[in-house]
Amino acid sequence: AARQPRGGGSGAARSSPMAAPPPPSAAEPAEPEPGGRYEAVAPHWFYCKVTDARERWVPFSAQDSERLEAAHGAGKAQDDVVVPTSGGRYDVQLRARRRVAVYWEEEAAEVRRCTWFYKGDKDNKFIPYSESFSEELEEAYMIAVTLGEWKKKLESPNREVIILHNPKLMVHYHPVASSDDWVSTPTEQGRPRTVKRGVENIPVEIPSGEPLQIDHLVFVVHGIGPACDIRFRSIVQCVNDFRNVSLSMLQSHFRKAQEQQQVGRVEFLPVNWHSSLHSTGVDVDLERITLPSINRLRHFINDTILDVFFYNSSTYCQTIVDTVASEMNRLHRLFLQRNPQFKGGVSIAGHSLGSLILFDLLTNQKADPEEDEHCAQGSRTTSSMGSIEEVKEILKKLELSEYCDVFEKEKMDRQALFLCTEKNLKEMGIPLGPRMKILHYISSKTEMKVCFLYGFIPLSQVSANYPQLNYKPSIFFAFGSPIGMFLTVRGVKRIDPSYSLPTCKGFFNIFHPFDPVAYRIEPMIVPELEFEPMLLPHHKGRKRMHLELKEGLTRMSVDLKNNLLGSLRVAWQSFTRAPLPALEAGSTEAKAEAEAGTEKQPDMKPEEPPAAVKEEPPPINVGRLNGGNRIDYVLQEKPIESFNEYLFALQGHLCYWESEDTVLLVLKEIYQTQGIALDQPLPGSQ
Repeated sequence: AARQPRGGGSGAARSSPMAAPPPPSAAEPAEPEPGGRYEAVAPHWFYCKVTDARERWVPFSAQDSERLEAAHGAGKAQDDVVVPTSGGRYDVQLRARRRVAVYWEEEAAEVRRCTWFYKGDKDNKFIPYSESFSEELEEAYMIAVTLGEWKKKLESPNREVIILHNPKLMVHYHPVASSDDWVSTPTEQGRPRTVKRGVENIPVEIPSGEPLQIDHLVFVVHGIGPACDIRFRSIVQCVNDFRNVSLSMLQSHFRKAQEQQQVGRVEFLPVNWHSSLHSTGVDVDLERITLPSINRLRHFINDTILDVFFYNSSTYCQTIVDTVASEMNRLHRLFLQRNPQFKGGVSIAGHSLGSLILFDLLTNQKADPEEDEHCAQGSRTTSSMGSIEEVKEILKKLELSEYCDVFEKEKMDRQALFLCTEKNLKEMGIPLGPRMKILHYISSKTEMKVCFLYGFIPLSQVSANYPQLNYKPSIFFAFGSPIGMFLTVRGVKRIDPSYSLPTCKGFFNIFHPFDPVAYRIEPMIVPELEFEPMLLPHHKGRKRMHLELKEGLTRMSVDLKNNLLGSLRVAWQSFTRAPLPALEAGSTEAKAEAEAGTEKQPDMKPEEPPAAVKEEPPPINVGRLNGGNRIDYVLQEKPIESFNEYLFALQGHLCYWESEDTVLLVLKEIYQTQGIALDQPLPGSQ
């Protein structure tokens, strides 16, 4: 007895007389001719993905299916054998036929070894029969082929009827519920569905699989709320998209390195902190005080926008940073356990509020003891050789050179000077007037920069005990990040150009031009200069056409303006230089000079603008936060987005997960740390 196949229990609720089965569609692959020799069907493994209460059967990659079939064929199904699939992110429990997530919580999915399929009702996708019923169908097919006896009819206890007319035409009749079941037989009711044998005969795309070699690991932290994109998908689904885009970019832009087996792939793992925060009981407290009106909007705000306020609360900030740090450490340990041969680096990426959480964590990491000793030795050397001289320069600037001996006697270097209080200066014997000058200087310099010292919390940062990570990240990527805004609100006016994150030497701030949540970082390091962020190259190697058109029109208007002004200037100069008729009517020499000057002027003026254009702007020093390299990178908006900035503002904040340009920059910078470059350098990139 075969059980009802999953997804096949709800037929159409109408009765119709049995008609002749429709001929197979010409678009469907042809099956073997009748009377041929029987060949066993090649199985393929599928798993059932449930989305919004709808079931969809998804094929494993060819690589994973072969691995599952090998374990099944080896007779390991009786044991509790676990087969890693999907790049090691999911395990298949072969005996239980379950697919379970390794790194995050997710409902287990049913797994089937599939050989026979029927077309479903709703979306015309093919659905696999249960393994037991597939065996019955295969046995009947084998007898029909061997003996040449077709028109075989199989009937299940669930009143399902499958008729094998010939190898090209096999039909499934799903009966319609009837009040008098005894009146008619199953073959007299229902509508026919196509039946196919073997996965090669159904229209389904089977991926080849992911490279086994993992070169780098990236943890991705989400922003506010449980949904991460415009389709309200979870961080797991969005990171899956990001990973798939990265595999595509590796094939198209690192083909040479792949052929030389220098490049495998980059693994991206999501880090979820929202569920831990909202499992503290705070939602129940909020529910009690939330007004009943505009119910959906209020619950949306409680679930998303309030995460920003939670992070600015010392109580819940501690919960958030503890969750993010412990989760990244847990994932790192688990990944190394499952991939003991892994020798690559680790980077971290954050979207929106997630980038701020990571930035605060990174600013509070402690460097290795060796680095601390190196820094301390460097500071001692600087103190003995240069810092006292810096103090003398400061006193000279304040016109207090007569007190240099006093500061030198007390061994006051620059750092000690900035820690001085009025009481300290008074004890040193400095009079009131000079004391006020020195204290005012210290106060003004402290306001102009934020002092990031080991063991100190940055100015106005939320007070929390920041955990330490078990590894040193290579690069920190911020997508659509409000870091600059939060630092400014905390009272930070400038980031010291000499500052770098204690354990992470790379930092990239990537944003869409219309992202309402994103802010720049570089102007906080170099406030005296005005310059544009780096334009992120298009992954196809050129600017988008509408941007090139816009720039071309801008240049054309500037050239027209310059030519018009130049012509007016020449006309005015020729007019003012012309001789007065009453005084020099007969002076032909003056006329000739004026005409010569008029002719020469147009030749000289137009050459000036090109000379100015040819001058390349000097390189901008944006400090050590990204190792001396540029930090701010802006994406190129799509043509449709340029029509209305406000309309696409929300999309601009949620576009990073499927952005090829963003993914390509991440891959480029990661592989650059390993000495591997793109096949073709992109124009405009560093």
